[in-house]
Amino acid sequence: MNFEIPEGLTDLLQDFTVAVLRERPHPNDLIDFAASYFAKLQEGNRKSENKRGVTFSEPANDDEESDIEEPPVLPGNKYGRRKSVCAERYDPDEDDNDNEPKVVYPKSDDQRDRLAKAVKPILLFRALDETQMQDVLDAMFEKKTSRGEHIIDEGDDGDNFYVIDSGTFDILKDINGEVKKVGMYDNTGSFGELALMYNTPRAATIVASSDNGIIWALGRDSFRRIVLKNAARKRRVYENLLESVSMLKSLEPYERMNLADALVTKPYSDGQCIISQGDDADGCYFVEEGTVRVSMKNTDGTEAEKEVSRISKGQYFGELALLTNKPRAASIYAVGDVKCAFLEVGAFERLLGPCKDIMSRNIEHYKEEQKRLFGQELD
Repeated sequence: MNFEIPEGLTDLLQDFTVAVLRERPHPNDLIDFAASYFAKLQEGNRKSENKRGVTFSEPANDDEESDIEEPPVLPGNKYGRRKSVCAERYDPDEDDNDNEPKVVYPKSDDQRDRLAKAVKPILLFRALDETQMQDVLDAMFEKKTSRGEHIIDEGDDGDNFYVIDSGTFDILKDINGEVKKVGMYDNTGSFGELALMYNTPRAATIVASSDNGIIWALGRDSFRRIVLKNAARKRRVYENLLESVSMLKSLEPYERMNLADALVTKPYSDGQCIISQGDDADGCYFVEEGTVRVSMKNTDGTEAEKEVSRISKGQYFGELALLTNKPRAASIYAVGDVKCAFLEVGAFERLLGPCKDIMSRNIEHYKEEQKRLFGQELD
């Protein structure tokens, strides 16, 4: 059965997600928060209909203003605040600014090394290939901070995305008219992406709580051009790939979308070993481009590897060890240039629950191949 996502649902859920991240309700209160949020949204739409005689597909919020086209960020005015201007939500599909000149801030080798380490764990950058990641590093600029300095203020427009190199930073929120500390960053982390992604005001205030801190900033336009556009492209490519995987037909469209967001591209050259028989499992793979060969060997070392099968685009491998909690049952090698979409073990457990029964059927296939090749089933 085919399901079509209703128009406006994605925007509606994005707005609700932003509200949750801004207000941070207790997990036990999340259902009550959702009920209150949508009740207020419905009431707001009714009032708008009565006043204007029209129906709004998404919430109208006079207090939420955000910026549009900003001037280039110059080193002499990196943190100048801009006046608030109403803008539409950013749509990567309508952004045709690929030919705009790239923003480049010169850096020493030490700066570039420190920046590369700081951005490595950031999930937002997982969709980027090596060239795109270099564009991010080029476009970021360094800022030294001192104790008490405000990096962003709650309610301001979003100008930059920030990555912490060193130093501690407090997260402050206005709660019922009283500014309270709700968290902190300690020499690592990133912040500021929500205002850039959803055209909402800053959700919290970030203040440096130590001297001699260092942060890296990525301007709004560069963030959207490099990060958001490429993330959207990656999602479309992976959604098309996942739609061709018969096993995933049982997933709902939104489940496939979440799965697409969790995949990471991994390229391999001809003959390169992708996984080795006997290794611990760290995830499973979907073949995005090319072909891989599956080889197995007798665990007692008396038999050389024998090719079992080949796997091509739209097929997957590596799931067996995740299902059985045992080491890899076979080795996988690239045949020519290959590109795989990798799903790490945590995301596998979280996102592919509905498909595990189907995947488990492959266990019998592996046992049959082992018996055919070596005259016995291998553990």
